[in-house]
Amino acid sequence: MQYNLRRRRLNLKIIEAAPSQQIWLEGFLKYITGEAQLAGNTIAAYRRDMEHFFRWLGNRAIDTLNVQLLSDYVNWLSKRHLAPSTLARHITSLRVFFRYLQLEGVLHANNADLLGSQKLWERMPQVLSPGQVENLLLAPQAEIDKLWRRDRAILEFFYATGCRVSELTNLKLQDVHIQEGYCLCTGKGNKQRIVPLGARAIQAFQDWMQEERSTLQQRSQNVEHWRVFRLSNEENSDRGAEGIPHWVFLSYKGRKIRREAMWELIKKYAIRVGTPSTISPHTMRHSFATHMLAGGADLRQVQEMLGHVSIVTTQIYTHVDMTRLKAIHKKFHPRG
Repeated sequence: MQYNLRRRRLNLKIIEAAPSQQIWLEGFLKYITGEAQLAGNTIAAYRRDMEHFFRWLGNRAIDTLNVQLLSDYVNWLSKRHLAPSTLARHITSLRVFFRYLQLEGVLHANNADLLGSQKLWERMPQVLSPGQVENLLLAPQAEIDKLWRRDRAILEFFYATGCRVSELTNLKLQDVHIQEGYCLCTGKGNKQRIVPLGARAIQAFQDWMQEERSTLQQRSQNVEHWRVFRLSNEENSDRGAEGIPHWVFLSYKGRKIRREAMWELIKKYAIRVGTPSTISPHTMRHSFATHMLAGGADLRQVQEMLGHVSIVTTQIYTHVDMTRLKAIHKKFHPRG
C-alpha cells in the first residue's frame, strides 16, 4: 500500500557558496553542534536554512545587510508559500547565525534581531481517544505482520513514554531498565530524562526481545563479515562487541530503524483500524500527555516526562482536555 508522504519543501538548486560563506557555514555548524548543543534534526534544518540564505545573498556582503534588506529576504521566503512555522524557523536560524558572526567578529550588530517574529496560530494538537489508542496498539497481528511483536512494542512505547520519534529510534538497550520500570530518553540538546514504563509496554518489550529481536540481530551479524570494511564510522559506533547492534528497535535487516519507517508504521496501522490517517508519531505523544492530564496528573510532572523546557509548551494540553478543566472548576470554584 502506498502512502502520500510528500511534504512541501523549497526547490533549492545546488549552488556554489563563496569561500568565505563556506567557511562561515562550517564554523556555524560546529558552533550550534558543540557550543549550542542543538539536536541533530535542528542542526540539519538550520543548515538548509543557511543554504537558502546564501542563495538569496548572492554577491552581497553580509556586513552591509540592514533591517530593510533582511526584510526583503523574509519577503523572498514568503513568496515560496512556506508554512508560518517554517518561515518562523528561517528567521530564528538567521538570528542564531548572525549571533555566531558577532562572536567571530565579522559583525558588530545583529540586525536579524530586529526582524519581527512570525505570528503563529496556536493549533490544537490532534489527539486520539483512549478507545482509538487501544485499537491502534492491538493492530499488529501475527497472521499478517512479519514483525508484529516489534511493531506492537514500538506503538506501546510511543504511548507509554510520550517520546518523540527521534528519541525512540535512538533508544539503546542500555537505556531500558525493565526491573526498575523506566527508560532513559535523550531529547533535544542531548538532555536526558527518566520516563516510567507501564506493564503493557514492558510485556511488549520482553516479547519483542525474546521472540523477534534475536533473529534480526543474528541476521545483522551474519552479514557483518563482508560489510565490516564498508561500514561508516557512525555505523560502527552503533554496534558493540561482536557487531551486536545497540539499538532497541531494529529494521528487517537488523539495522537501526529509520524515523521515516516508524512514521510509515503508524500510518499503516492507523488505516487498518480506521483511525484518522492524518495521525503521526507526534499524535501518540499528544495523546499520552492529554490522557495523563485527564487522569489527574500534575502539569509539572507531564512537563518533565515530555522533556519540555517551558511549562507554557505543556499547557496547550489543558486546552485540549476540556473535561479536566470542567472538573477543576467544579472542585475549586465556590459555585462550581
